[in-house]
Amino acid sequence: MNKTPEQSSKRTIVEKAIDQFLRSLRERNASPHTIKAYAGDLDNFAAYVGPRAWKQIDHLLLRGFLSFLYEKSLSKTSVARSLAAVRSLYRWLAQEGIVEQNPAALVSTPRLAKKLPRVPTIEEMNGVLDGQMPEVASFAERDRVMLELLYGCGIRNSELVGINLEDIRWSNQAILIRGKGKKERYVPFGDSVTAALAAYLPERQKLLERARKPSPALLVNLRGGRLVTRSVGRIVKRIAVAKGLSPEVHPHTLRHAFGTHLLEEGADLRAIQEMLGHERLSTTQRYTQLSMKHVLQVYDSTHPRAK
Repeated sequence: MNKTPEQSSKRTIVEKAIDQFLRSLRERNASPHTIKAYAGDLDNFAAYVGPRAWKQIDHLLLRGFLSFLYEKSLSKTSVARSLAAVRSLYRWLAQEGIVEQNPAALVSTPRLAKKLPRVPTIEEMNGVLDGQMPEVASFAERDRVMLELLYGCGIRNSELVGINLEDIRWSNQAILIRGKGKKERYVPFGDSVTAALAAYLPERQKLLERARKPSPALLVNLRGGRLVTRSVGRIVKRIAVAKGLSPEVHPHTLRHAFGTHLLEEGADLRAIQEMLGHERLSTTQRYTQLSMKHVLQVYDSTHPRAK
């Protein structure tokens, strides 16, 4: 909702700067999820510092802000995210010449417990994808394609639902993927994906003809519209449970499995980075942690001197 001139004039210096910062993020095609998270965290920050000028905000006040968040029963993860949002704001302020120093740089990030996601084994994933789809699958051919793409290509849920039929490059066995910040990349796919697509596309065409609703989307719902991320999450969980996996499985779990299994089988880390669409190699290196955890489990369970 647009604010009236009177409401805008009453906004503090910090609130006005936050508005400009969020606008700059939109102009740079930042992820809508990132912008939404930053907006919420920075609203809390603006409310806490009130009408103070930038020179009145120091690292002690920022530590007080973090304490205030803890008092609101926010988790360490949420507090750390709020501090990251404030740091990003200050970096932008410095670029714009509004501030000279970043007091947020003097505030330590809350120590977070290192939680590595539980990744299904290669055998478990083969168990999900081999054989018939379970009875809970409402559109078996589509659901197989969905699972094959999530695990076979390592794409994000949002990238999956954004695929159009014209994005498939059949001759190269690759798919054009639109990732975060509207960055595009090609991701290869194998014979399992090809076979799943061959079974699904005729059924997709029949459904669209019955619905009399043409769609560019590769994955469609039973009414002929584009499948949405929330539906993908429900379908993945339902099929995973029916196939004997944990109910905690979600689309991103299959992305983790893709990266981890490639690494375990000897794939180059930079190639994995390219396929996953990670901007930084350090993000991909997280999979070395996941793989090392697997190595240690194998050692503990098999080496005669480990027990």
